[in-house]
Amino acid sequence: MKKNIYIVLLALCTSFGFAQQTPASKQSKPIAITGATAHLGNGDVIENSLIIFKDGKLTTVSSASQTDLSAMEVIKADGKHVYPGFIVPSSTLGLVEIDAVKATSDDREMGEMNPHIRSIIAYNTESKVVESMRPNGVLMGQIVPQGGRISGTSSVVQFDAWNWEDATVKVNDGIYMNWPSSFTRGRWWLGEDRGLKSNEKYNEQVDEVVSFFNETKAYAAGDQPVINLPYAATQGLFDGTKKLYIRVDDEKGITDAIHFAKNNNVQHMVIVGGSEAYKVADLLKQNNIPVILQRVHSLPSRDDDDYDMAYKLANLLVEKGVLVALNANGQMERMHSRNLPFYAGTTVAHGLDKEEALKLITSNTAKILGIDKDYGTLEAGKSATLFISEGDALDMRTNRLTHAFIDGRLVSLETHQTELYQRYDNKFKAGK
Repeated sequence: MKKNIYIVLLALCTSFGFAQQTPASKQSKPIAITGATAHLGNGDVIENSLIIFKDGKLTTVSSASQTDLSAMEVIKADGKHVYPGFIVPSSTLGLVEIDAVKATSDDREMGEMNPHIRSIIAYNTESKVVESMRPNGVLMGQIVPQGGRISGTSSVVQFDAWNWEDATVKVNDGIYMNWPSSFTRGRWWLGEDRGLKSNEKYNEQVDEVVSFFNETKAYAAGDQPVINLPYAATQGLFDGTKKLYIRVDDEKGITDAIHFAKNNNVQHMVIVGGSEAYKVADLLKQNNIPVILQRVHSLPSRDDDDYDMAYKLANLLVEKGVLVALNANGQMERMHSRNLPFYAGTTVAHGLDKEEALKLITSNTAKILGIDKDYGTLEAGKSATLFISEGDALDMRTNRLTHAFIDGRLVSLETHQTELYQRYDNKFKAGK
């Protein structure tokens, strides 16, 4: 009996210690934000703004005017800044909680060709890592699987929900593929040279992808007496209901991936990573192909790259007219996703206009993910997914949120990390 009591107490402590805050309630009355500098996410700025939203939708985004606000909840935001909620694409948030604990990891499946694997059903809305995004204004994300040649299907979510069904903004928006690399590095644990060398299996690996797509098209043209889930899942790539997101970095790989998509009548494709995308920017623009760039705070990918290539890459592509978004791909991708606005801020220091940099994590991302009808900018008729910051949201020194709303719901900005900060801040202020 005593043993059973201990088990129950342990379970209760675990639940209370690790559960996320209760999701916010639906907006109950109109809310007006007055006096703030509104950054609309489309390049425009309104200095002394009036923003009103009702039932989760923006009704007014304009310069301050004489408007009857008596029936509304008014937030006076003089001297502060309002932004659309930031969106992190190509993320594994909610799929892995603790890297060292296998039981908390559900971001990949066995096998090479898994277009039918849906990341959304593994998404954990009570993730403490997901919760930590909101204090920096990252309120939405595209959740994607990893591994294999074709990893699976992604979905777009908002970061304040009871379960994955509540969180979903756009389900099964695209399929993620890992394009073969034309170069490999030696295996240091076998004493091989760590330098880049040509991948001798590159053509063979590309042929495997081509063969799979030929099989999917043959399946679609047949009678289909038995449903083949991998083949059936790819059909959206050909009718335009899904996008093909291809993870590829090198110049040859990007070029080959573009020709592959065109030859297979893939309606919409997106390059993810793209560290050498600047070398084929004209080709990307010509084919209207967006790029989701790797984490800005990265080392050069090649020995002969400019030391600041990752910092200025977004500007190089924007100047060529390529639609660009940012993510946090790389080591500790999930944890670094909270730094998304500061990656955009770094691109400003390396040539990009500040409002153009803001588009990299708002309107551009919304366009790429196909949710720009409702999200990504502050416009009447769109979702009231936004936040108020005391200062410049792209500067880690001044981005201090006072309010955040998702579909008009006032969401909590408290996390495990803010609790720890308050605890030790109070300790040192008390001199103990």
